[in-house]
Amino acid sequence: MSDAHDTGPVVNAIAPAPPIGFALVGWFVQNQRPLPWRRHYDPYAVWISEVMLQQTQMSKVLPYYERWMARFPTVQAVAKASLEELLRAWEGLGYYGRVRQLQKAAQEIVTLYGGNIPWEEEALRRLPGIGPYTAAAVASLAFGRDVPVLDGNAQRVSARLLDWPKPVKDAESQRILRQVLEEWMPSGRAREFNQAVMELGSLICKPKKPRCTQCPVRAWCRAYAADTVAHRPVAPRRPLMQAITVAVGVLCDNGKVFIQKRPPQGLMAGLWEFPGGKAHEGETPEETLHRELAEELGVTVTITGKITEIRHAITRYRLHLHAFRCVLNPPDQPLELRSAVQGLWVPLEGLDQYAFPSANRRLIRMLQTRQGTTP
Repeated sequence: MSDAHDTGPVVNAIAPAPPIGFALVGWFVQNQRPLPWRRHYDPYAVWISEVMLQQTQMSKVLPYYERWMARFPTVQAVAKASLEELLRAWEGLGYYGRVRQLQKAAQEIVTLYGGNIPWEEEALRRLPGIGPYTAAAVASLAFGRDVPVLDGNAQRVSARLLDWPKPVKDAESQRILRQVLEEWMPSGRAREFNQAVMELGSLICKPKKPRCTQCPVRAWCRAYAADTVAHRPVAPRRPLMQAITVAVGVLCDNGKVFIQKRPPQGLMAGLWEFPGGKAHEGETPEETLHRELAEELGVTVTITGKITEIRHAITRYRLHLHAFRCVLNPPDQPLELRSAVQGLWVPLEGLDQYAFPSANRRLIRMLQTRQGTTP
């Protein structure tokens, strides 16, 4: 193993790489998981799986994928569906901008390509929401194009094999890692090779407690030889999580609750929510709710009780949500939509038809469980 670590500069060590590529392909053929999109490598199925897997764990994606494919089995189905339907099917996966871009891309595929997903990487990258990673994944997995896929797993595997000492997100690192993957890839085996690298990162070369003794390419791993596996890849410093306190109101009237739809741009765009918002410094949650409902809807309310508190993490934020039951006071005030684009009064059992952020959905489940269908 010491020879593998002492072969000179990293970028000059990629010439003899084919043994790594063939070892990875052979391992994958014998050990691949029976994932649903691997049955036929249909381009649409591969595309949906790759979009869902961005920043989401495989175990969470699988049930969403199966439900999505049953409801939207073709590109045309996505193109024709309402955004509300798509968001509801996606609810819980997060990063909802992916859904809007997915539909825009589907509509372009129908208009420009007759519903057939293009096989060229550059054509794929011109579609909305498809960046270098997704384009390479679809081109190689669905169409067998010899292009490397550099996802998080591939970054970790290649950085460890090279004992790469720089942050993997840097432009230079991205270029070098993509270059070595391309060198290691056996010609005509891009589908197996790219999945082998990603599968290895998911099952063996894990971020923590990697199973190095089970690795099929350990003999070529410089980080293993140098005992630096725990320090590779070098990651950029993570931004600090920001704590946010939020108060929302379950505004009740005649057996229904009020929900409003967020604007089509910004965080959680197009999703439905209970009215409310972020607390100002020094405010109690109750004061926050009164202020927010006055600002958002132009109404005054009486808080009739606290329902629950929910803690939830989203992107860079740690959310502490306080939920209150409330009623209009006086009761006949008109609601003015000052920040939302639509508002509805809906019975509890009807809330399942609308797409909500995860914290709001948890609140809905709690309300339905505790009180049946009576607000």
